[in-house]
Amino acid sequence: MPLHSEISGFILAGGASSRLGRNKALVELGGQPMLRRMAGLLDPLVARVVVIGPPEEYAGLGLRVIPDDEPGLGPLGGIATAMRVSEQSCNLIVGCDLPFLTSEWLEHLIGRALGSQVDILLPVSEAGAEPLCAMYHRRCREAFRAALDRGVRKVTGAFAGLAVEEIIADEWKAFDSKGTLFKNMNTPADYEEARRRIVSPASSRPSSA
Repeated sequence: MPLHSEISGFILAGGASSRLGRNKALVELGGQPMLRRMAGLLDPLVARVVVIGPPEEYAGLGLRVIPDDEPGLGPLGGIATAMRVSEQSCNLIVGCDLPFLTSEWLEHLIGRALGSQVDILLPVSEAGAEPLCAMYHRRCREAFRAALDRGVRKVTGAFAGLAVEEIIADEWKAFDSKGTLFKNMNTPADYEEARRRIVSPASSRPSSA
């Protein structure tokens, strides 16, 4: 039984991966595709894990994959699709390209959300808001759909009128003193760094190398 049966987990995997030059969700880390690794990280924590992306790309991974309602609308479109299909009120949304996430951090994030009445629980790093490692209440779906209809594409641009609570660095750095928790794997150099640090497909922790 998952640790939090009242939570759904969604992994966004619909991006073009143009800077990496290949589908980042399928590159291998620690002996398994990145998307499979991310699903394994979420699976013990939530009621179900759903990938939002093209099913034909990920048919061989044994994951539940739902296509974007409207492909090409970016992460906000993927989040809106997740909110539409979610069966739980509280939802964890992550990108597929966060190799240094840990189960300890995600468990803390979920626990914070379960104790809050806000619509969105949003970590903030030195780079800014991190909407692709955040918690969303299902009641956000109407606001997100309306934002897409207005032409909004930036995820945080759809937050107007919603109750947002930020998690500042002082809190999340207790789980990641090096500040790499939200580091994306966008380029070949990022991938090589992740390959050096990820040593085991069963481990949710980056190595100390």
